[in-house]
Amino acid sequence: MLARKLWHASITAERVMEAVEREMTELDNPGFCLICGEEADGCEPDARNYTCDSCGAEQVFGAEELLLYLG
Repeated sequence: MLARKLWHASITAERVMEAVEREMTELDNPGFCLICGEEADGCEPDARNYTCDSCGAEQVFGAEELLLYLG
């Protein structure tokens, strides 16, 4: 995983928390690409190093996994 200071600027604590809450109340399984900031669907909560559909980087992590690093 990239160091927090290298994450895309759009990946904020608020955005990750919103995704985690959505995961608990809806059928969404969100994740985020640390390189381009795009939200990815179909990620397991503990997803690590999935391939991003937008930029191709293997830096997609599940929202719950990212939440661990924001604390």
